[in-house]
Parts: sequence; structure tokens; C-alpha cells
Amino acid sequence: MNRRGFIKKAAVAAGVTTAAAGAFPTPAISQGKTEWRMVTSWPRGLPGLGTGAELLAKRITVMSGGRLSVRVFAAGELVPGLQTFEAVQSGTAEMGHDTPGFHLGKDRAFAYFFGAPFGMAYEEHVAWLYHGGGQALWDELSARFGLKSFAVGNIGTPSFGWFKKELKSVADFKGLKMRMPGIGTEMIRRLGAVPTLMAPGDLFPALQAGTLDATDFTGPANDMALGFQQVCKFLYWPCIQKPGAIQQVIISKAKFDKLPKDLQEVVTVACEAAHQDMLAEYNWINAQAVKALKEKHDVKFLTLPPDILEALGNAAGQILLEERDKLDPLGKKIWSAYFKARTDMMGLSNVGDREFYNARTLKLKYPA
Repeated sequence: MNRRGFIKKAAVAAGVTTAAAGAFPTPAISQGKTEWRMVTSWPRGLPGLGTGAELLAKRITVMSGGRLSVRVFAAGELVPGLQTFEAVQSGTAEMGHDTPGFHLGKDRAFAYFFGAPFGMAYEEHVAWLYHGGGQALWDELSARFGLKSFAVGNIGTPSFGWFKKELKSVADFKGLKMRMPGIGTEMIRRLGAVPTLMAPGDLFPALQAGTLDATDFTGPANDMALGFQQVCKFLYWPCIQKPGAIQQVIISKAKFDKLPKDLQEVVTVACEAAHQDMLAEYNWINAQAVKALKEKHDVKFLTLPPDILEALGNAAGQILLEERDKLDPLGKKIWSAYFKARTDMMGLSNVGDREFYNARTLKLKYPA
């Protein structure tokens, strides 16, 4: 994908829209057919996130036989990239595609539907949402804001971040300007970093200008498309700040509740399908991007040193306890449910996935 194309199309993602105030397109309603607008936080055509939102809109339109059609607006085309929440609340759009990690300023409990530092991996997180009561808690929290939320997309296990300079000790975080969403912002702040949140289209210019020294985003494919490898040559793993990070669709609850039951089910099933499809797409394109970054762009794939991992983990543990004490009764209920699920799921993951992945690291006579 062409980075310049993305940046051009997303240049207004952080603050300028192409529609004048009061001139927003209105949804069409005629002969039993309804058109919804979906605003997103992503540049148009961005692999995974952008294409995933567009595929979801197409699926809803086709599955409903055209009774409910969805028109997608990329970041900046209708509202700025970080204002999807406000756009759906206000009625500017009926749907929004972004991530709960952008909305901790609305309620800190949204963090646990995005991903907590050192928290649950993708498979664990989705198991909790679908079968462990997580979705019901998310519904209760979202309803406070007049919204209905669905998990729509997962970026799998991305990197910790791109850095201009190599990390050798915890001291290297002092004064480091880094983009990061969610509770991870406070985690790196405790190590001396200066965290910030920016829309995707603003990241490359900020790295190039020196406004940022480092950034995380979604993973190798999107990161390469946005050009991070042109400025940063050190890519650190693992992603401990947002493992299994959930992307979401937020829908006006009033609009969703007014849909006939069959169309509610169409939206629900389309969201579930889009969620799985996005993870599959990311796993595939990220594997190709890893190879290209190593072989064509001389990017160094590095593991965070043990002392940095330990410092990040200790900071995260302290922060999460402090976060619990700040939450209201519903937030505390969500916090407790999330960490109970994490403990339960680790009982399986530690004897299942981890042991299998360890087995594959052995030197075997196996097809390359």
C-alpha cells in the first residue's frame, strides 16, 4: 500500500473534516430501506482496519437484501478520526468503527474491552466476551452512553513499538515521546516516557518531524504501509501493552433497538464474521510484512530486555490496582470479571498454546 496515499487521505484525521458544520449527509429512509453512516478512525483502504470496516458495511447491506445499507466514511471524511464516539452519540452517524482504547476519557472501564497491559491474548479475550459474560458487561457500560458495542476486528499480537534508537535499559524511556493508547500510556509514563495519542494518519509525519521518538500501532503490515520503517529501524516485541487488542463497532442503541429482530441479527452476525475475518487477514498480511521488513528494509526485530519487561510489568500491576480503586461499582465488576477470566484462561494457555509454540522452536527435520 502507498503511504503517501494514506497520509493524503487521512491528513484531516486529527482535526479537520471535509463536511461543513450542519451539512452532514443524512441517512436515506424510503420504502422500508434504511441507510446508515459508519464513521471510522482509519485512512480509507488501510489493510485490516480500513478494509475490515468496508467489508462489514458490504456484508450488512448484502445480508439484509438492501433493507439496511451502510455507507462508510474514513477518518476526516465526515468527522475527525478520534471523534467516532461523539459522532454516533450526537447522531452525525449511526455507526462508528474504532477501538475502545480511544475512549478511556469517557469511562476508564472501556479499557478492559480493549486490552489491559499483560492481560488476555486474543483467544482468551474473545472467549470471555462470547461465553464468559464479557459482552453483557460491555452492553451495560455502553448503554450508559446510548450505545451498543460489538467486537469487530482484532489485530492479533502486534509489536511493542517502533523506535529510532535501540533500547538498552529502563533509563532510555526518560523523556521518550511515544504514541500509545489505553492504560499502556500510564505504564510507559511511570518509566519516564511522554505518551500521547494520535490518529493513524498523523503518526508518520510526527515521527519524521521529531514530535514522536517512537510509536506503536497495529502490526507490521499497517505499520509498513504507513512508512514507519523509513524513520525507525528498531521494532520491539512483545506487545505487552495491548495484547489481543479488540477493535469495535459502536452503534446508536436507539437506532439498533428500532431495527426489526431479523435485521438486529444480521448486524450481530455480520459483526462476528467481520471480527474473525479481520484477525485472519492480519495474521496473513503481517506474516508477509515481517519478511519484507527484515529482507528489504533492514528493520531489526528485537525483544525487550528482561529488566525493561520487568519494570513495565511492575508498573502495569501497580497501575491496574490503582485503576480498580478509581472505578464505580459497574467498573469494579468489569475489572474483577476481566482478571478472573485472565487467570482462568491462562490455566489453559500455559499448558496448550505455549507448550505447542515452544515445541516448534526445536531444531527438527521438518519442511521449511
